[in-house]
Amino acid sequence: MGATMRVLMMIAMAASLVSVSYAATGTATFYTPPYVPSSCYGFQNNGVMIAAASDAIWDNRAACGRNYRVTCTGRTNLGVLQPCRGSVVVKIVDYCPPGCRGTIDLSQEAFAIIADPNAGKVNIEYHQV
Repeated sequence: MGATMRVLMMIAMAASLVSVSYAATGTATFYTPPYVPSSCYGFQNNGVMIAAASDAIWDNRAACGRNYRVTCTGRTNLGVLQPCRGSVVVKIVDYCPPGCRGTIDLSQEAFAIIADPNAGKVNIEYHQV
């Protein structure tokens, strides 16, 4: 294989790694049951690993059904000093209207996986999976 071809392959591999590792930043809050009806699915039950999208993600209903990995990155207030617990994958099933307190409004169960619910709101990284 020629040197030019090797360089092009390395550039392509590096570009694909960059796109995979990209994550947007924002905040997450949570809402409590009942989770139906939802803006995307009406009375269809989609379980509890779900979320409502703010205008930052909603994209005029195009977000319905998308899955996002959401990872807690830190606190937004002084209430809980170390709220983070990890990450979770959620499905967008609802809309969080203007005035929504977070970029993504997780179900109570999904929020409890990534952070202490007593925090109420946390900083996050998220990306579509």
